[in-house]
Amino acid sequence: MRAVLSVSLPEKLARELEAFARETGRNKSDIVRESVSLYLWEARMKRLKKQLRPMAKKAGLLTEEDIFEQIS
Repeated sequence: MRAVLSVSLPEKLARELEAFARETGRNKSDIVRESVSLYLWEARMKRLKKQLRPMAKKAGLLTEEDIFEQIS
C-alpha cells in the first residue's frame, strides 16, 4: 500500500527537480522517494554513530579508521 504525500518546494528546487527528472528519464516521484529514503538512512546512521561513540571511545577506537582497522 502507498501513501500519497503532497509537498511544496521552493521554485528553484522544483525547477532543479524537473530538470533532473528530464535529464535522467526518471519521474519526480521516484527521485523524491529515493531522496527521502536516503535522507532517513543517513539520519539513522548519524544517530547510531552518536549512540555507539562512547563505547568505541572506551575500546580505544577514536576514529573511523581505527574502527575500520579493527573490523578488517
